[in-house]
Amino acid sequence: MSDAVAMAVERAGVAPPGKALLSIRDLCVSFRDDSGWTQVLNNVSLAVNPGETVGIVGESGCGKSLTALSILGLLQKRDVLRTGEINFEGRDLAKLSEAEMRRVRGRHIGMIFQEPMSALDPVFTVGDQITETVRTHFNVSRREANERAVAALAAVRIASPQNVVSMYPMSLSGGMRQRVMIAMALVCEPRLLIADEPTTALDVTIQAQIMDLLLDLGQRTGTAILFITHNLGLVAESCTRMLTMYAGQVVEDGPVDKILMQPKHPYTAGLLGSVPQPRQRKSLLPSIPGRVPSPHEMPSGCRFAPRCTYVQPPCLAPQALLSADAERQVRCRRYDELTLPGAIS
Repeated sequence: MSDAVAMAVERAGVAPPGKALLSIRDLCVSFRDDSGWTQVLNNVSLAVNPGETVGIVGESGCGKSLTALSILGLLQKRDVLRTGEINFEGRDLAKLSEAEMRRVRGRHIGMIFQEPMSALDPVFTVGDQITETVRTHFNVSRREANERAVAALAAVRIASPQNVVSMYPMSLSGGMRQRVMIAMALVCEPRLLIADEPTTALDVTIQAQIMDLLLDLGQRTGTAILFITHNLGLVAESCTRMLTMYAGQVVEDGPVDKILMQPKHPYTAGLLGSVPQPRQRKSLLPSIPGRVPSPHEMPSGCRFAPRCTYVQPPCLAPQALLSADAERQVRCRRYDELTLPGAIS
């Protein structure tokens, strides 16, 4: 790993002004349906440093994947309203045309989608799909593109990559398809990799291999990773910073170790408390009461208030994202009054 990349990794934390690889400010996304416009993302702000691994956690429906799709401009243009800034390497992606975004996707920002069987085209071979990505962004021959595809598959530790390039996705196991998705995302050596549930539905052995692979490639190439997951254990092991999202908002942002030891937001504490503990046998699994509100039924004040055991009258007003200290932000007025349990005592 080069000195520059090593320094970037060591700087992991809140990005200094003007130094972030990716900086999102006040991102809002609304969809239009028969009842009118409905906001699903509300003032989402986050930053990712070069070489950093940032985890985004939260229940399904909290806006994690929607944030990723917004970064890459993959939301349909019709009946969707997106506002805010998405600055990547000094350019606001929200202002780029579709043609300009095509030059960014794959080349500078790669993405691993949740379901590789859905993301991979079943009528094209693995090699065809990877070489298409290469030839879209580089002026190379078909032969050289194929050689890069084989090298990419070898880099993700697929056995006999020369044979796999001629195979169709349906012929591969779930773990191999996931590795093909990673190879396709990294073949152009992007500066940022968005990994949306890259280990979903994989057994723990394959999960560990996939995460080791991502972190190893990130360290060797200096690629920053935005890791979206429900698995708090993977976040604790692999990420330097952690963001908690709830009901379309970022409710907590800070270094992983500090959040695990002392969460500032009741929702983060609830997620940590819901992780099964192997030593607690024959006991009820803790859970957060209620469910994530529908975008059509969003509370007017704190969006977590209906499910929060610490709710007080001040919580019934809208909550701003406050600076708890130099490294942490939290969307809770009572954060300095509460002592919340963490996952690490």
